[in-house]
Amino acid sequence: MTAEYKVHGDVAVITMNNPPVNGLGLATRRAIADGLQVANDDAAVKAIVITGAGRAFSGGADIREFDTPKAIAEPNLLSLIVAVENSAKPVVAALHSVAMGGGLELSLGAHYRIAAPGTSIALPEVKIGLIPGAGGTQRLPRVLGVETALNMIVSGEAVKSEMLAQLPGQKLFDKMASGAESLLDEAIAFARSVADARPLPLVRHLPCKHPQGDAYFQFARNMVKGMAKNFPAPAKCVDAVELATKKKFDDGLLQEREIFLNLMLTPECRALRHIFMAERAASKIPDVPEDTPQRKIASVAVIGAGTMGGGIAMNFLNAGIPVKILEMKQEALDRGIATIRKNYEAQVKKGKLKQDKYEQRMALLSTTLQYSDIKDADLVIEAVFEEMGVKQKVFEQLDAVMKPGAILASNTSTLDVNKIAAFTKRPQDVVGLHFFSPANVMKLLEVVRGEKTAKDVLATVMKMAKSIKKTAVVSGVCDGFIGNRMIEQYSRQAGFLLDEGCTPQQVDKAIEKFGFAMGPFRMGDLAGNDIGWAIRKRRAQERPDMMYSRTADKLCEMGRFGQKTGAGWYDYQAGKRDAIPSAAVNDMIAAHRKELGVEPRKISDEEIVQRLVYALVNEGAHILEEGIAARASDIDMVYLTGYGFPIHRGGPMKYADTVGLFNVMEAMKRFQRNPRDDAKFWEPAPLIKRLVAEGKTFN
Repeated sequence: MTAEYKVHGDVAVITMNNPPVNGLGLATRRAIADGLQVANDDAAVKAIVITGAGRAFSGGADIREFDTPKAIAEPNLLSLIVAVENSAKPVVAALHSVAMGGGLELSLGAHYRIAAPGTSIALPEVKIGLIPGAGGTQRLPRVLGVETALNMIVSGEAVKSEMLAQLPGQKLFDKMASGAESLLDEAIAFARSVADARPLPLVRHLPCKHPQGDAYFQFARNMVKGMAKNFPAPAKCVDAVELATKKKFDDGLLQEREIFLNLMLTPECRALRHIFMAERAASKIPDVPEDTPQRKIASVAVIGAGTMGGGIAMNFLNAGIPVKILEMKQEALDRGIATIRKNYEAQVKKGKLKQDKYEQRMALLSTTLQYSDIKDADLVIEAVFEEMGVKQKVFEQLDAVMKPGAILASNTSTLDVNKIAAFTKRPQDVVGLHFFSPANVMKLLEVVRGEKTAKDVLATVMKMAKSIKKTAVVSGVCDGFIGNRMIEQYSRQAGFLLDEGCTPQQVDKAIEKFGFAMGPFRMGDLAGNDIGWAIRKRRAQERPDMMYSRTADKLCEMGRFGQKTGAGWYDYQAGKRDAIPSAAVNDMIAAHRKELGVEPRKISDEEIVQRLVYALVNEGAHILEEGIAARASDIDMVYLTGYGFPIHRGGPMKYADTVGLFNVMEAMKRFQRNPRDDAKFWEPAPLIKRLVAEGKTFN
């Protein structure tokens, strides 16, 4: 049973028990409804308490049932709430830990509410592209006032129960319990004290008005429009709360439901729900069971105090894990530590970090010039120059000094992790941990699984990623892993577009309008164009068949490496990051076209976006086929958290599903016929052909 029924004297207690957060799935809804029926039929029962077992009152709808018939099967949540309201005996909701979404809506149908301090109260539906759909927009404003309720609904953020209890005139809680341990006893006592009170109070009967009415809602709409331009749900939250102030309760409820169901069908909502599930799926590795024993990570060593090493170290310091940084020269160490200090001091200045927290973090940091000083670290991460010979020296040293069972990780972004592991006598302990720059800010961590990486190493680093607040995605070994292997195809297309008639600004503008944080040329200037130059030189040796536009090499030959040299695809003014279109670059591109004998053509924004995005999709399909990524949603997580892919489109693979794989394949065939493009690349991946033939999607 997912809800238990027990009688304590004259009070019946219905306890939801559907771990981890007592989601209101069909079985749980039925069990609560049955409990209400039994209690109302039992003459000895005078009142009813509803609560949740374990770590939550209820976190709301059971997302595992989304898009299945169970989600709307009776009793659906709306029907269950009506059954609670219509109970002939008073119902007290006893809230603790978490009362969110449908869980909070259920409690608002109860006649009374008692809460333990520290309970997180929220209607977070907006975060998956929806509005609350079981009366939340109609009831919450009646108990907290319009402004507080609307702020909570539009942001989706949780507020602690004791904060809400202090609001003047709040009717959300009839009583605050003294603690979580005593909540049930206090709820039963409270239920006894109101057992005979009639009429039973209902939230739906409370008044709901805002003194400024229309003017307030207009102001709220303007605020929301500025913040959420790509998402329809926040503006619809405002509409729904306004209904609560203008309509009869049942009419407001009906229109809330209509808005909710319409939003369910929007691509933005589908994208956000996909991301919600994808993030949970990414942490699961098909052949590594959840109960795999893990190694202890109580101390970390980082090799290299450069930008990357310093950023990596900060993640662990922030999580309270001691870090020792190793460098070859004292001045390199001093520079690295100064940068870490500067980063923290900037946070202190902005009020994002308290001075004492900053001092605590710095106290966890130590440095050394000797490998023997890091021998006892549980995890060591190498962040040295991206060159196999350099990595070899480091890993041979680590193999010689590190204690048995230590995890040896490489932060390589493209190199072969199997080769790196082979430099040691313990390849089972070696794993790739590819942090993205700046490592203390970017959410993505690509966990690269070597042929011999042990399962307990994988389980350990996946859990470690959570503790340092990273989204970890597992990749197999190949050149560039998931993210950089795909971005290479995207960048190649950007280059061909220049050859054919685009300017860097036109390409960047088109893809930024689509929703990317930054176009390929601004991104190149930020990362440093010399990085791509080095990769292309390596490619010329390894894969001479790989076609590129020569424009990027010519740019580097002009010494234009990007922001760090004050000039890249764009010009930059000292101390500013604004990208200013460059006449010199446009002249270089025009001269290059002349050399090729290309007459520039007008290229639409639609073609630009399709060529860049579908290049990611086709390469992503090859990656899935080769088993480098376990699932399409993992690729989406890489692009959403590491490459600025627009959230409202759900990632490249989800976007391809939304457009329709048949349409994507047709576009690829069109690009194949372009004589200036790489026809071989645009041959649709076998996986795409198969999915189209079977009428299926990636996700």
